[in-house]
Amino acid sequence: MSSTHLIPDDFTLPAPVSGVLQRLPRWPGALLFVGALNLTLARQLPEDVAEALQGRTLRLAVRDAGVHCDFCWQGTRFAPLHRVQGTPDLIIRAHASDFIALARRSQDPDTLFFNRRLSMEGDTELGLMVKNTLDAMELPVFDPRQFQLSDLRRLPRPPHPRALLQRLRERLPPR
Repeated sequence: MSSTHLIPDDFTLPAPVSGVLQRLPRWPGALLFVGALNLTLARQLPEDVAEALQGRTLRLAVRDAGVHCDFCWQGTRFAPLHRVQGTPDLIIRAHASDFIALARRSQDPDTLFFNRRLSMEGDTELGLMVKNTLDAMELPVFDPRQFQLSDLRRLPRPPHPRALLQRLRERLPPR
């Protein structure tokens, strides 16, 4: 671990933290994750990659947290998904510390893959395209200093509270 990193590369979330995370609704986390993707990647995504991602569902699964986030590309931005019909086109799995290491570029995805710390399931061609696109992007992609307040306007708007309550009511069992 580098002295500049607060989270060691071999860190695993404690079981009690994972237990709490698994009980939380996925939507807020998905909204935050997709917002971060849009701020960091959407404007840098090559047109051919955007076209290839259109209509494809992706899942980012954090093994030690026991949570996942489903999302897709919709025209000019990533969008969270409430539900995926069937299996997503691509599932990327790793521990939280491995995703952080990838984001800060302290670990190479190939190394994590060959050490079985990162796995991709589903459409292999799509997985390679995503990996190669991320590898080709200019550094520092994930440097928070590059963001401007005007970027926040591109975040997806949360659902109206009434719509959210209606969705919750639909999920509750009838009395």
